[in-house]
Amino acid sequence: MSSAPADPAAERAELFRVHVEPELEVLLRVARTLTGSWAEAEDLTQETLIRAWRALDRFDGAHPRAWLLTILRHTNVNMHRRRRPDPVEDTAILPGARPAFGAVTEPSPEEQIVLQILPDDLERAVDSLDPKFQTVLVLVDVNGLTYAEVAGLLDVPLGTVMSRLSRARQRVRAHLRAHARPEGSLR
Repeated sequence: MSSAPADPAAERAELFRVHVEPELEVLLRVARTLTGSWAEAEDLTQETLIRAWRALDRFDGAHPRAWLLTILRHTNVNMHRRRRPDPVEDTAILPGARPAFGAVTEPSPEEQIVLQILPDDLERAVDSLDPKFQTVLVLVDVNGLTYAEVAGLLDVPLGTVMSRLSRARQRVRAHLRAHARPEGSLR
């Protein structure tokens, strides 16, 4: 008795469902942190998913998040190599500029929630950080990645992640202390 040959496409789809789909939200959040834009994050995530799909037959099944974050990091580097110069993010600085094709300039729903939850003082404190500290802080404290995952994603030693996170937190606390409003005062 011989068993029917397994369907390779079905096997690949099942591997994708089991190992990749549970990490989609993390991939998108990390891509947003790396790119600074939801549109670019979606493009980066989509390209990462395509590459993961193609590489599924070479994946051993261990540590899918680390595997996917490595693909994301390499994809981001490759996309930046062939990227054209960045367009101006804030068209308000250009005289008479209008968004192309009636594009909406309102914050995304996620950004609206963050703006409601994240006090302005904290947002300013995080925005004041050097990008290398800000990236680590957001990846760990907002996106919930482990130190090892961030180290792999940014291609830096684990100790560097820990050091940058510690310094970022110290600088945020110092910024908040320096710019604290008197108790009970309104803006």
